[in-house]
Amino acid sequence: MKELNGRELASFIKERQAHQIRSMSKKPKLLIIRDNDNPVITKYVELKKRYGENIGIDVEDYLASKTDDIITKMQTTDADGIIIQLPLLDKSLTNELCNQIPPAKDVDGLGEHAAFDSATATAIHWLLTGYDINLAQKKIALVGRGKLVGAPLYKMWTDSHYDVTIFHHGDNLMKLRDYNLIVTATGIPGLITSAMIAPGTCIVDAGTASEDGVLKGDLAADIRSRTDLSAITPIIGGVGPMTITCLFDHVITAASK
Repeated sequence: MKELNGRELASFIKERQAHQIRSMSKKPKLLIIRDNDNPVITKYVELKKRYGENIGIDVEDYLASKTDDIITKMQTTDADGIIIQLPLLDKSLTNELCNQIPPAKDVDGLGEHAAFDSATATAIHWLLTGYDINLAQKKIALVGRGKLVGAPLYKMWTDSHYDVTIFHHGDNLMKLRDYNLIVTATGIPGLITSAMIAPGTCIVDAGTASEDGVLKGDLAADIRSRTDLSAITPIIGGVGPMTITCLFDHVITAASK
């Protein structure tokens, strides 16, 4: 079984990015805005800060408690790229605030008029193609239609005329056995069980949740002991590293314009 190791792929792109930045006249800057210090959020912010430091991009971590403060910060920052670290405490504000990011600085690609595609969706695409997974030959299931993964990936792949079905909340997940590529991103630990997955399936687990301070994905633990799957992302180091790499690629592009 092939492991879809995002860290390995990201390391090659990271070298190219560091070289690009050394040749730029101005050091790029990323602004991360968040409204809470949830352990999962804090972990991902720290990973981005470390990545930026390693390749030469300034990263500002801005913690705000008021919506007006977030909007003002987005309007006045000198950063080349802006992201809102999700989830927000009030999830109903997600679309409103993402749409307030200037399109040319929306490097996560979550606003309605963003100049960039979703960083996470793009990262999954890079991960699969980087490991020579032929998407045109796959029957693809997306579990979850969230703003970060499901919705943008569905658009990206249907625009490319791939065979994609999206599974919504309440759908019969036993039907996943009819698909040979599954991408899941619901944030519900253990939602996908071994019985739902046919032999030979390729699986990308992009779900993230925290249970007692431990990061967990959507897959039940026993799935990873199977030897009859074609490929699977690791518990840590699959989609996450590639998402960060893609995000900073967008920052470099924004700073170059």
